[in-house]
Amino acid sequence: MPSVCVIIPTKNRPQDLELAVRSVFAQTFAPLSLLIIDQSPDGESRRRVNSELDAACERHGPLWSLNYIHDPAISGLAAARNRAMAVADGDIWLFLDDDVRLEPDFVERLVEVYRDVPEAAGVSGIITNYPRPPLPFRLWSGVFMRGPFHDERQPIYWNAERLRNSPPLRVHRIGGGLMSFRADAIRDKHFDENLRGVSDGEDVDFCARLSSDAILLITPRARLQHYQSPIGRLADHWLRRHARGNLFLYNKHWNSGLRNKLSYSWLWLGYSAVALVASCRRLSLEPWRALRLGARDASNALAGAP
Repeated sequence: MPSVCVIIPTKNRPQDLELAVRSVFAQTFAPLSLLIIDQSPDGESRRRVNSELDAACERHGPLWSLNYIHDPAISGLAAARNRAMAVADGDIWLFLDDDVRLEPDFVERLVEVYRDVPEAAGVSGIITNYPRPPLPFRLWSGVFMRGPFHDERQPIYWNAERLRNSPPLRVHRIGGGLMSFRADAIRDKHFDENLRGVSDGEDVDFCARLSSDAILLITPRARLQHYQSPIGRLADHWLRRHARGNLFLYNKHWNSGLRNKLSYSWLWLGYSAVALVASCRRLSLEPWRALRLGARDASNALAGAP
């Protein structure tokens, strides 16, 4: 069975991180190591992680190796992941968000897929607590997110219960908060550090830079909950994050071919429709400002600007 290094970047979320780490230490298949990249200004997160490690070792013995890197100078999720990849060990690198809770057999189910599908480059689990978005958003997504902008992961998450015993599903992208890769498949790759903060689109960008024949899978049997902590997230209208991730990806990877260009123009029409309707309902131009900021964020990332 391949060995697993669990990588968790974190910043200013000690309570969330504590519960995430607790779920890692409760796994039926013990990872080889846990690697924390802490960008917080204080040591509260480290104290909580050490406490969880001590408690786990009292219950089960010294099964885990902890590598804790505390460096507030690291800027953003992508940079933190790159720092982790420079020192990670193990055959499989599992990237987790700091606000997730793993079911006890999450790691075991991932490892089973790598064992059974030796050609797989990356495997993700499934998020079980994502409710279906409101019908208007689902209709909007179905109409306007076409071509490369269609996200095949979301319907899988929405149908988590129905797919509980499904075999692994072939996909083109896997989600950043619960994705894993064979170390040998990504050892020479890096996340784009021009994506700052929460780094929207870094997971799709990373997957797009793998070899064209790389096999990526989602296994619905590896399950976790994502509680999306409000700490460190943008408070703007959702258009900002949605637009900046998709516009960055389009200009970096998809801005060739008539079909992709038409899909991009069609998405902009969809964004404009949302901004118009939302502004009328709120009697505010804030949705338009959020859309403009999202476009600016994407442009800055592409230019390498801070």
